[in-house]
Amino acid sequence: MRRFTVVAVALSAACVLLPSVARAHFILQSPASSAEQGTLGDPQKTPPCGGDGVVATGAVTAFAPGDMVTVTINETVPHPGHYRVALSTTGQAGLPADPAVTAVGTDACGSTEVQSPPVFPVLADGMLVHTSAFSGPQTFSFRLPANMTCTSNCVLQVIEYMSNHSAPCFYHHCANVTVQAGGGGGDAGPSDGGAPVETDSGCGCAVDHGRGSVAGLLLLLALVAGRRARR
Repeated sequence: MRRFTVVAVALSAACVLLPSVARAHFILQSPASSAEQGTLGDPQKTPPCGGDGVVATGAVTAFAPGDMVTVTINETVPHPGHYRVALSTTGQAGLPADPAVTAVGTDACGSTEVQSPPVFPVLADGMLVHTSAFSGPQTFSFRLPANMTCTSNCVLQVIEYMSNHSAPCFYHHCANVTVQAGGGGGDAGPSDGGAPVETDSGCGCAVDHGRGSVAGLLLLLALVAGRRARR
């Protein structure tokens, strides 16, 4: 396994304008969170799944071995960083500790390790790397191991790493899942040999398929209107 260190980079103008005391927050939209989330995504500061006193949703998402899993997050308070996903087959107690961080100058959360490639129980790491605010909810996908099943005490954890930030350097959300044959098919996705797939890096350079569909519809309507006008 090769590990590399992510170092805090220069912030964009949007991030510079944020107060230095700002704390990043995110909401786990899918898979369904195991705990109720506030408007900013709280509770989320305490590992492994947010903190004490959380209110359980009872939600359980079914997958089959080898399924593609699509994670959707909504970063409600932006901060430079990235996301990591881990899976425990023995409940929350089996989730790995937050990665080690190294201070860079006055930034207590200046850098951290990213697993490349990820090693189980980590399934995806260094996802949605960004230094500026996202334009909306973001998604990334990864493939579950093909040789494992989990019918109870199966917890999928999504954590956010933040640089240019005071401790804690990570926020946490979890989803209760099952992984078993015929388990609902999970989230269908492209077959990419297991490599994580991201839809947007936060740089505004990804293709917006939704907008493309709307533009096509408007063009079709314009052509129809033009034909009617010539009759």
